[in-house]
Amino acid sequence: MIDMGFVMAGHAIFTVGNDKGNHYTFRVSCPKNNPDLHFIGLLTGPDNGADYTYMGILLPDGAVRLTKASKYTGDSTPVRVASWACKVILGKAALPAGYSIQHAGRCGRCGRLLTTPESIERGIGPECWDIMHGGAAVEAPKVEELIGF
Repeated sequence: MIDMGFVMAGHAIFTVGNDKGNHYTFRVSCPKNNPDLHFIGLLTGPDNGADYTYMGILLPDGAVRLTKASKYTGDSTPVRVASWACKVILGKAALPAGYSIQHAGRCGRCGRLLTTPESIERGIGPECWDIMHGGAAVEAPKVEELIGF
């Protein structure tokens, strides 16, 4: 499963789905001049790269802070789903059977397509992983080690 490092990396897209087939796709981005500020939006149109409606500011604890520009209320389903998903990602809530939280197959930091098993697992590409960890190569467990071949 993805972690908050992925979500807050600056270019994250993830989808939350339930056992009824409903899903919400969220994008979390940050401006280049303020990497500590994270905007969250909901995919509301057919263009997966551009049709996101602003929801608010995503805080590190997973809460969505609404602003004057927010298009949703605090009790709207997308805001509640985003906050709940972040609680699951942070380990503060359980993911029920039939529910999923998945990244979109692109690096959460730069948006490039993920192609190695390690980068797909963590949602962050190898170059961005090194940058995010102070330039030191921090390796994830090898897939072979996890599945025994």
